Amino acid sequence: MSTRSQALAAAGDYVESGRFDHEFAAAVACPTCSPESDPSRKQFQRYFDTVVGPQLDSMGFERRLYDNPEAGRHAGAGLFLVATRIEAAAARTVLIYGHIDTVAGMDAAWDAGLQPFELTRRGDRYYGRGTADNKLQHWANIKALRFTLETKGRLGFNVKILLETGEETGSPGLRRFCEENAALLAADVFIASDGPRLAPDRPTLFLGARGAINFELIAEFRDGAHHSGNWGGLLKDPGVRLTHALASLTDARGRLEVPEWRPRNSLTDAVRRMLAGCEPLEDAQASASGEPAIDPDWGEPSLSPAERVFGWNSFAVLALELGDPATPANAIAGRARAVCQLRTVVGTDADDVVPAVRRHLDAMGFSDIQVVTNPTMTAMAATRVDPNSPWVDWARRSIAETTGQEPAILPNLGGSLPNDCFADVLGLPTIWVPHSYRGCNQHAPNEHILAPLAEEGMRMMTGLYWDLEQGPDFSAMSQQSRAAAG
Repeated sequence: MSTRSQALAAAGDYVESGRFDHEFAAAVACPTCSPESDPSRKQFQRYFDTVVGPQLDSMGFERRLYDNPEAGRHAGAGLFLVATRIEAAAARTVLIYGHIDTVAGMDAAWDAGLQPFELTRRGDRYYGRGTADNKLQHWANIKALRFTLETKGRLGFNVKILLETGEETGSPGLRRFCEENAALLAADVFIASDGPRLAPDRPTLFLGARGAINFELIAEFRDGAHHSGNWGGLLKDPGVRLTHALASLTDARGRLEVPEWRPRNSLTDAVRRMLAGCEPLEDAQASASGEPAIDPDWGEPSLSPAERVFGWNSFAVLALELGDPATPANAIAGRARAVCQLRTVVGTDADDVVPAVRRHLDAMGFSDIQVVTNPTMTAMAATRVDPNSPWVDWARRSIAETTGQEPAILPNLGGSLPNDCFADVLGLPTIWVPHSYRGCNQHAPNEHILAPLAEEGMRMMTGLYWDLEQGPDFSAMSQQSRAAAG
C-alpha cells in the first residue's frame, strides 16, 4: 500500500536528484516582469503555455486563460489562468493561488556570473529573478500535487488553481475577477505560498497579510530652478518644505504621529500570545542567514519587534526626487516629490489613510504640500483569518508531522498580498505556507532561494495534500467551530 512517507520521499528526491534544477530553470528563464506590456504579455503566455501548462495537463487539469476585467483601467492588469481538476462533486475543494509576474531584472546590478533570468546554483542558493517571489512558491505547490497523485493514485479532493500576472503592481482586477467568478473559484479552503518564513529553519504558517497603501507628497512651487545666490532667502525651497512635511508624519524613531494611522484593536490578547513565540531573529542569527540586524530603537517603543512588524502599521519613504545628486546645481529647485507607503493591519480604516494625511498636513501648516494617490500601485487591504479555525490546527498538525517541529503561526504576514480577495470576497479560510526567507533579496539584485527550503517546501506541501483528503473532522465540531472554519 502506498504511504504518506513514500510521497514525501518522492518530493525530497525531486530536489536531491537534480530534476528540480532542470525543470525550474525553464520557469526562471521566462522574464515575466510586471507591469504588463506587449513583450511581458508574450512572456506571461509563454510561461502558461510551456512551463506550468504541461505540468497541469499531465495531471488531468482543465485550464483556461481569462482577460483581466480592468485591463482598460490599469497598465499592470494582465491575464488570469484558472485550472481545475474535479474528482468528485462531494469531495473537498482547495483553491491554490500564485503569481507569475516579477519585478524588473535589474540585470547590471547582479553579482559577477549571475543573470536574473538564468537559474544558477551556488552552494545552497539558487539565484534568479522570481525564484523566491513567487515562482518556487507556486511551483512547489503544483509539483506536490503530482507527488501525491502519483503515490496515492488519486488526490481525494478537488483542486482549483488561480495564477495571476499583476501581483507586483497590487493585483489590479483580481478582486473584481473573484467577485464576477465566485462560483468558478468556490472552494472549502485556500492554500497558497508567498513571502518569507519567520526564520530559515522554522516552518511557518500565516493567516493573512498587512495591507499596503502608496501615495505621494509633492512640493511644487514654480517652473524650473533659480540661482541659489540670487534667490536664496526669497524663494520657498521645496526640498526643505517636503522634508519637514515628511518628518511630521512620524517622530525620529518612526513612531506614527498621524492619529488615524495608529490601529485600533489590532493587538488583541490572542494576537499578543501568538506573537510571543515568534520574534524575528537575533542579530547573530540574522547575520548568519544574510538578514540585516534589527534596529531595536526603531518603531513603536512600547511594542516588541514581532508586534511592530506583524501587529502594527509602519510608514516608509520609498523614493525621493529632487535635482540630481550626481551633478547638483547651485539653484533652488521648483519641485520635490516623495513616494510613500503605509503598511496597515486589521483595525485601520484604509479608506481614511490618505485623507488623514491631508488633514494632518493642513493642521501642521503644510497646506502647500500636495497629497496624491500613487496611480501605479493598487492598494491592498489588510486581512487576518480567525486563528481558531480548525483549518489552522489541521495545517499545523500536518506540517509538524512532516518536519518534526511545530511551525510558527503568524496572524498575518508583515508584507502585503491580495488575501482580501480570497478571505473577504470568496469567504475562505486562508492558509499561507511560505517557502522562502527574509534574506532572499526579493525585489533586489541577487534574488535567490535556499535549496533546503525548496526541498522541505515540496515535502510540506505533499504532506498537506496527502492529509487534505480527510482534513478537519467537521462532523465533530460545534456550530460555532463550523462558522469559524468558513
